[in-house]
Amino acid sequence: MTVQSAHVQAAGRRASNSTPFQLLARSGLAARGVIYLLVGYLAIKIAFGKGGQQADRQGALQTVAKTSGGTVILWLLAAGFAGLALWRFSEALLGQSGPDGHKVGKRLASLARGVFYTAVCATTVAFNVGAGGPGSSDKKSKDFTAKAMHDLPAGRWLVLLVGIGFVAGGIGIAVGALRRNFEKQLKTEQMSVRVRRVVEALGMVGRSTRALVFAAAGVFLGYAGVTYDPGKARGVDGTLREFASTAVGPWLLVLVAFGLVVFGLYSFCEARWRRL
Repeated sequence: MTVQSAHVQAAGRRASNSTPFQLLARSGLAARGVIYLLVGYLAIKIAFGKGGQQADRQGALQTVAKTSGGTVILWLLAAGFAGLALWRFSEALLGQSGPDGHKVGKRLASLARGVFYTAVCATTVAFNVGAGGPGSSDKKSKDFTAKAMHDLPAGRWLVLLVGIGFVAGGIGIAVGALRRNFEKQLKTEQMSVRVRRVVEALGMVGRSTRALVFAAAGVFLGYAGVTYDPGKARGVDGTLREFASTAVGPWLLVLVAFGLVVFGLYSFCEARWRRL
């Protein structure tokens, strides 16, 4: 490492450890929590036949927009997502916290998350200024599948591989949640015994549920690839609605929706105790 690059990294560390930067990143984790609370709420309404809106980020933003002070809240959410993106980019540049944080895989994962939250921030801003929004998750999933199948060589098999990747990622997240690996990312030493137990439960249930939805979307994407039918692909909203069409009826969707609400609550815990 050259002296100049060392100075750049040191300056980056100081910036990422500053109070304003930390507050911005934590506000992003809270913004994520708001979105998941609303998606869970919308999914519960769908389960009981009262769902007029999509149970995804688009539906969540529309719900916020209809509330008193919704415009202000939307701008706060956009600022939070910008903070999440900057935090993840800083991890890609400087490494994540923890002994393995400097590994290439960890940095690439942070880079991917930074790009994702940049897109989330941009679509939230677009929604707020009336220039569009995130769009239906189902439509985006179908459009991606159709474009990949029709425009890329062996596109259907690429779609299948992406679906398998979603399933594998969901399984990995669920296993990590049940093993409570997420605790390594939290300042558990600042929690009382009772609070730690509550946070553990929220993390295990919430992260596992999100992983289930993630994996289920991957199954539909893979099925679309196998059948060469983009219409089989599902976004978050479509995946959640499929839970309601099982033999268990709407109650499975209720359980999944409850789990997403729990993940929203867990996100607030991360906003408070996450190691940044």
